[in-house]
Amino acid sequence: MKVLTAAEMREVDRLTTERYGIPSLQLMETAGTRVADAYDKFVGAAATRPARIAVLCGKGNNGGDGLVAARHLQSLGAHAKVYLFSEPHDLRGDAATNLQRWTATGNSVISIVNEAAWQAVWPEISNANVILDAIFGTGFRGAATGAIAKAISDLNRHSKNATAAWPALILAVDTPSGLPSDGQSAEGPVLYAHKTVTFTAPKPGQLISRDSAAVGMLDVADIGSPASLIEEIGKGPLRWVEPSEFAQLPLVRTVDSHKGLYGHALVVGGSLGKSGAAVMAGYAALRAGAGLVTVAAPDVILPIVASAQPELMTEPLIATLEGTAAIQNLAQQRVERIAEGKTVLALGPGLGLQPETQDFIRKIVQQIELPLLLDADGLNAFAGSANLLRDRKTKFLAITPHPGEMARLLNSSTKSVQEDRVKTAREAASRWNAHVILKGSRTIIAGPDGKIFVNTSGNPGLAKGGSGDVLTGVLAALTAQFKTDDWTRILALGVYLHGKAAEFATKNTDESGLLATEVAAALPHARHQLLQELQARG
Repeated sequence: MKVLTAAEMREVDRLTTERYGIPSLQLMETAGTRVADAYDKFVGAAATRPARIAVLCGKGNNGGDGLVAARHLQSLGAHAKVYLFSEPHDLRGDAATNLQRWTATGNSVISIVNEAAWQAVWPEISNANVILDAIFGTGFRGAATGAIAKAISDLNRHSKNATAAWPALILAVDTPSGLPSDGQSAEGPVLYAHKTVTFTAPKPGQLISRDSAAVGMLDVADIGSPASLIEEIGKGPLRWVEPSEFAQLPLVRTVDSHKGLYGHALVVGGSLGKSGAAVMAGYAALRAGAGLVTVAAPDVILPIVASAQPELMTEPLIATLEGTAAIQNLAQQRVERIAEGKTVLALGPGLGLQPETQDFIRKIVQQIELPLLLDADGLNAFAGSANLLRDRKTKFLAITPHPGEMARLLNSSTKSVQEDRVKTAREAASRWNAHVILKGSRTIIAGPDGKIFVNTSGNPGLAKGGSGDVLTGVLAALTAQFKTDDWTRILALGVYLHGKAAEFATKNTDESGLLATEVAAALPHARHQLLQELQARG
């Protein structure tokens, strides 16, 4: 799905009404309904008693969305109370209409026109279970000041308070208040939400800005604008990774399937003390659907690898005295023999930093013709000399650095990489003629042709050793199955499924204890969920 700027979003709304006859009032009604639905899904199932919901509204259309949501939340049995950061007579248009609908049913609003008024209602608001943020929408510019700035500060502090039986949860309507839509840095305070329900399409600021973490979990709700209109109006290079991006892929296997149809992934990895990295990459490749998976590892650890997962095939590599892959493996075309008949090579997990092994890695990259995924210690072999990545035979190279590894590749700093992740990934992809997967909570997938995807699936449970090895295996498996046609999209699918598997594996449990192998085990569930979503959309 294309990512829309604030101006593009306004144009989509306008044309939805003009071309397709959906009144703006109906768009607002649908938006508010989607927020109430999201509340019911996100919070309602955990409620043991009717929730107390504080709905904070501004005077613009975002406040109108909040008023609609409040009305529907009441119908769900919640105790919703509306707090308006203006006088009621300041509302105009559709927002004013929905204020009238709210009050017509006997409800009232509490006006907050200054900091003193905010202080007076704060004890009541702080006692709410859920706080609905409908103060500023995607058209917000400048900085929050006065009572709203004070409210944002108090709410951010309050939502982190985990001492209560039910800490306050913040659900943002369309976008967290104070967050600029188009990716620029915020000029004032930004409200940090646990979940954001945005409408029609995600906005750049929700994905790539310095404050994008304020969005929390992102839910993009369809309120009636056709997908074709979003594609027509969106002019930027960013695409958000979501199920419809993969609708044309042959995800459902035919009844006469056999293993030869789904490729043979080769993982070259592991070393003494790091055998698990190679095992996890191979195991993930199996779970992600590769027909065959072979792990080539130093002979001193091969029994560990071979016994870890019976479905894995193995090949021994000559080891150095330190238990890492030796340069001697390149003699007598040994690596070429191992690579024969394989579909894709994943190189790097657990290979180590021994100088001879790093030279071994560089020479493989230079000589191999298979599609190549380079990760972990494979990337470290090119630290400070990443331009050598262009000196290769394969037409298809994908690298998967986290910000620290990218900084080492660029001889830069992690801070510099993180300042503009999209620019960093895009420029590197172009410079090295490679696909760049810059990992993080908003993983960037950049192709050398200029295509850019931003992924938001996943959770903090992925902040654990081995997660990157699993991702490498997933990417290798999908490349083996779908080859390199539209490889950027295939790689985006891998990142998406990896994140969704982490979400599935942490249902009804805490994310902190998630293991990388549990993510790999959940990959078939993530793919099944994707198929269900695509089938539901028709």
